[in-house]
Amino acid sequence: MALFQSFDISASGMTAQRFRTDIIAENIANVNTTRTEDGTPYRRQVVTFAQKVDTPFSDILKSHRNKYKGEGVKVYSLKEDETSDFIMEYDPSHPDADENGYVSYPNVNIVTEMTNLIDASRAYEANATAFDASKAIAQAGIQIGKS
Repeated sequence: MALFQSFDISASGMTAQRFRTDIIAENIANVNTTRTEDGTPYRRQVVTFAQKVDTPFSDILKSHRNKYKGEGVKVYSLKEDETSDFIMEYDPSHPDADENGYVSYPNVNIVTEMTNLIDASRAYEANATAFDASKAIAQAGIQIGKS
């Protein structure tokens, strides 16, 4: 693996985790949004990552000399969470209450979002640490070359 490739891989991980953190912050900010532009409650957003280059395992096995080289991570998709239902709460005085007095709140769970935020933060830190280690190796190599 080339030295600069390791920088790119770490940077792609940091960029992806920063995007994930932004989406988590958006979810938390909209926890009480009962009406969006389309008239429905806010729906939680979910980020999915994928490998930048998808090399089938069979291709790797065919050529043992051609070593697999990772290219980092990318945001694969940003989708609305359709698996969980809106949270129904009885509040007949709310302007968005239905005919039975129930208000549909977003399907955002603060505990889940905070757990995901901690996970994204740790993954970002791990990528930053890997970037710093690659930088230290490069600097040590430069110092050895000067000697």
